[in-house]
Amino acid sequence: MNPLSPSGRKLILIAIAAGLTFLTRAQIPVDLSNYRSDSVVTVSQATPDALQISWPASKTSRGGMILDLRPDQPLIRALSLAEGNQPAKTITTQLDPVTTLTIGERDKKKHDEAFRGMVFFENPRQKPYETHTVKLTKTKARVFNTGQRVTVCIGDVAAGSFRGELRFTFYPNSPLIHAEAVMSTSEDLRAIIYDTGLSSTTPDWNRMVWLDPLGNLRSEKVKADTRARPLAVKHRTLVAEGDNGSFAIFPAPHQYFYPLDFADNFEFTWLGSGYSKMPAGFGFGVRQPPDGDKRWVPWFAAPAGKEHHLGVFYLLSANNGPQTLAQVAEYTRGDRFKKLPGHHTFTSHYHIEHTIDYIERQKRQRTSGIPDGLETPGFVTKFKETGVEIVHLGEFHHGWTPGQKTPERLVMLKIMHEECERLSDKEFLLLPGEEPNVHLGGHWMSFFPKPVYWVLNRGANEPFEEQVPGYGTVYRVGSSADVLNLMKKENGLMWTAHARIKSSKDFPDSYREKDFYQSDHFLGAAWKSMPSDLSRSTLGWRVLDLLDDMNQWGQRKQILGEVDVFRVEPDYELYAHMNINYLRLDKIPRYQDGWQSILDGLRRGEFFTTTGEILIPKFTVANKQSGETISAAQNSKAELVAELEWTFPLAFAEVVSGDGKTIRRQRIDLIDTESFSQRTLRVPVDLKDQKWIRFEVWDIAANGAFTQPVWVE
Repeated sequence: MNPLSPSGRKLILIAIAAGLTFLTRAQIPVDLSNYRSDSVVTVSQATPDALQISWPASKTSRGGMILDLRPDQPLIRALSLAEGNQPAKTITTQLDPVTTLTIGERDKKKHDEAFRGMVFFENPRQKPYETHTVKLTKTKARVFNTGQRVTVCIGDVAAGSFRGELRFTFYPNSPLIHAEAVMSTSEDLRAIIYDTGLSSTTPDWNRMVWLDPLGNLRSEKVKADTRARPLAVKHRTLVAEGDNGSFAIFPAPHQYFYPLDFADNFEFTWLGSGYSKMPAGFGFGVRQPPDGDKRWVPWFAAPAGKEHHLGVFYLLSANNGPQTLAQVAEYTRGDRFKKLPGHHTFTSHYHIEHTIDYIERQKRQRTSGIPDGLETPGFVTKFKETGVEIVHLGEFHHGWTPGQKTPERLVMLKIMHEECERLSDKEFLLLPGEEPNVHLGGHWMSFFPKPVYWVLNRGANEPFEEQVPGYGTVYRVGSSADVLNLMKKENGLMWTAHARIKSSKDFPDSYREKDFYQSDHFLGAAWKSMPSDLSRSTLGWRVLDLLDDMNQWGQRKQILGEVDVFRVEPDYELYAHMNINYLRLDKIPRYQDGWQSILDGLRRGEFFTTTGEILIPKFTVANKQSGETISAAQNSKAELVAELEWTFPLAFAEVVSGDGKTIRRQRIDLIDTESFSQRTLRVPVDLKDQKWIRFEVWDIAANGAFTQPVWVE
């Protein structure tokens, strides 16, 4: 029977409905055995050599994609959008997903078995590396469901020692397409970065649209012979605008950015013809410059035998370019942390070195007043634009700081305190802080509830405490006992900075039995997405695992989000490197009144931490909030309640608890969630023999949020 005859086509459709594997005219097997025919995302054989995907892009529109299975044709035959009951309008045609993978080497001497992958201080860019085009060979296709979400896979793809497939995932009532080259390698200790996007030898859109790093609208006409160039943009997004709408490309807002010391905008997008080793054609997309900030540039970890997701998002829109940019920005709320009733945003660990800059400018300008250019420093503008209300600094992060003479250090402290007060107002609080890194082991942060004068190098015959004219009480510390005594005297807090990595590789583990660690003045540690590993669906597992370990050790410890970057300016790509802590505070303290309430809230665990896209306005277990204790009478069967609000569709949540010996994890799939929604989760939990319980939640872009523990008697 002729397969193209009416009866032949009928048999093909019957095979699709039965979920069978069959061969197209191009002899590419298409496996539909794991695809549900009742899906709202429909996949069908548009022609024998093409797959057609249709899905609800919103409550009132449908998106369309046609994948061309012929070996000599662009993979994406068309992208379209249909509004209401109107016929679908083609937005663009004849596109190829394009990706390059740069493969480098890890430093084998630094990656011992105990700390494999937990290394920041290395530079694959300074070792031999090679950039490969990710080549697609159309040998097979498969389709599978994850709930009502549908993924279409096209294989095979290869780059160097990496092999895998190309995947497109579609989400009900979302204009997003999650495009990923999912690849693995058998080689050990690889470090990778990747650039990706879309390209066409016959571009049929009119202009490219973006925002420059300061938010000014930019655009240019599309010309097929425009030489490719890297581009610095705001919100990590480029939009192609055509006659019937637009389509955007942007990365996962946090997962795509491996940790660096500086958050400059290093031109993370590209457009034009002939970029890197991309195939011929005009294209655009996202990129990772190999040299980063030219300091420590660790790239992404790529463990052998794991699937690494080299992903990007496409967004289809019936709107013009500027409107589509605004539509994309909604997924990160315009790179701004949303105001949440009963909470205030707190961020920590910034080596801005404003004080040293201030002193050096005074000298150059020969002035005793505020130096020109620092009336309103760029970092204040950036923090306010990002929705940050309270900033805890990490000043004087230099090797010479611990050896400073007392008079010089006191002058610096005084300027830091005065500048923090000057730059604070009723809606923004800038707080002094340091990463002193002496006497305890590893690196650690200090935080006091008011201005405190202290010197880091107490001599044998020097007093711990004395009165100094012009400064009041001055403390000198020369040991861990002195540091703890100071924290007790001034009711301060300290915690491990970048625990289990960088110069804190062995901490807090190595001092967990010390008096200062076991005191309630030692908060615990700080969380950051470091290292980066694209085989994982979450961020910052290093410190979440530590949080569980610390609470298994027996003390009640917390972790707060840290950022740990140098300098902040208005044009920086800060949001990608940020997280934020939402403190349960009635109001922002006035600098002049001190900020004891902030330290008390941290000490009691009255906050949650998030990358920004997911919020947890309320979290209780047995009606107790994080930091509170469930009584013995309540500690058997209980209910966990979590109010959630999010932008990207969610992936899963996890309830984590421990009894001091073993850790229990309960995963909750959230694959039924859609974009921009809210939900209250109610989860029965068994607290018998448990000592603590906490909660975390993650979305499809590896954005996450987590609570501090609720304690159990």
